[in-house]
Amino acid sequence: MNVSRKLRLILLLAYLIVGSAYAMLTPAWQVPDEPAHYNYIRQLAEEHRLPVLEQGDYDQAYLERLTAEHFPPDLTVRTLTYEDHQPPLYYLILVPFYLLGNGSLRLLRLITLLFGAVAVYATMRLAEEVTGDEAGMPLFVGGLMAFVPQYVAITAGVNNDAAEIALLALWLWSAMRYLRGAASPWTVGLLTGLALLTKGTGYITLPLLPLLILLRKRRGGFGWRTTARQVGPVLLPALLLGGLWWARNLAVYGWPDITGQIRHAQVVVGQPRTRDWLASMGAVALIERAANTTFQSFWGQFGWMGVVMDRRLYRAAAILTALSGWGALVALLDGLRRGLSPRRRDALILLGSEALLTCLLYVGYNVTFVQHQGRYLFPALPALMMAMAAGLHRLSEKRLAEATAAILALMMLALGAWGALRGRIPRWSLGEMGTAMLVLLLIARSHRGWRPFWGAAIVSTLYLWDWYALWAFILPQLG
Repeated sequence: MNVSRKLRLILLLAYLIVGSAYAMLTPAWQVPDEPAHYNYIRQLAEEHRLPVLEQGDYDQAYLERLTAEHFPPDLTVRTLTYEDHQPPLYYLILVPFYLLGNGSLRLLRLITLLFGAVAVYATMRLAEEVTGDEAGMPLFVGGLMAFVPQYVAITAGVNNDAAEIALLALWLWSAMRYLRGAASPWTVGLLTGLALLTKGTGYITLPLLPLLILLRKRRGGFGWRTTARQVGPVLLPALLLGGLWWARNLAVYGWPDITGQIRHAQVVVGQPRTRDWLASMGAVALIERAANTTFQSFWGQFGWMGVVMDRRLYRAAAILTALSGWGALVALLDGLRRGLSPRRRDALILLGSEALLTCLLYVGYNVTFVQHQGRYLFPALPALMMAMAAGLHRLSEKRLAEATAAILALMMLALGAWGALRGRIPRWSLGEMGTAMLVLLLIARSHRGWRPFWGAAIVSTLYLWDWYALWAFILPQLG
């Protein structure tokens, strides 16, 4: 076993260790919608049927009471069945473990955590497909993804998010292999169908299929007749598997509700609606709140969005995000100027499209319902973490690191002057920006061979943040 494989195994083991701590120690039901997902599994196991979403399955007042009182044992959660419209694959997989563990919530959490590990592994293989093993990029990408605190918290709870993220990561990896002729179109089609049977976000793969076929045509130099022969193997498994679920929903909910979303909108009476918030607070305030909550809950806002971390941690995450975004932009512009290899060009198009569709789906959902939860962007984590890793890697180059440090110094001067005029100097903000500036200067002065160690330092810091979030915020506020 080579060094890279050993390091990947160590990373996955580290993820499973911290994830297991979250799964075992986070109080019962303190993961968003966990009771409703659990009850889906329970109904399959005990009633031997697919559940049907009905009026009365959602009670906003009772849900607010449960979350406010931290799910006291004298209040039942069996009535929370508002996830009954979800596709069944994840829940069917967990039924044997429900029976084996006599309904153990912790066992179901640990099994769900394995889906999170699959997603991290597939993302590392995806990064390897795009970059090779250049500067340890696959390991860096996997570490960034695995140790986002909110990712650990979500994948250590009972929900179908982890399974869908895993399938989409596997889909992207297989799609990139298909583009170079190393994976069968049937594999891509099968993974598409499985994603459709797991969660609604799987539908983003459908518009990506024609894009994928066209990219394969260009990469392989095929004619249209050869390209047409790719359509069947890609589409048939997806449509057959998805069609099973669509036919069932038509029989239960009626036309045109093939996904159950129309019934869901009718049932969730009392769930906060965007139009009401818009009327009460105005567009500017709503956008500001949505952006702030989305960012915080992407990195870590736990329980039912009630456990907020120290704002200094969010500020550090914002600096990391901004710096990596700046580095990614420079890398992108430079790559477009110099010309990208076919493999990286296709990756940019495919992963960029997948991330864009995920964001559009998130915005579209929030047009109707108030759901400013960053976890809904996690289907795009492979693409986002590859962009972050590429940006940070580019930022480790001497000239860009020095230039960025100079920009930070100017921003600190402006911020300090503004604070002095207001009579309140933001010491912590200046300190965090100053720390980032010093780190950039250290990177600029270090030998190129040290770059992977800087990446390891960032990943290790995220890992420590995971443990700190559990002990300093989640358990004190929810335990």
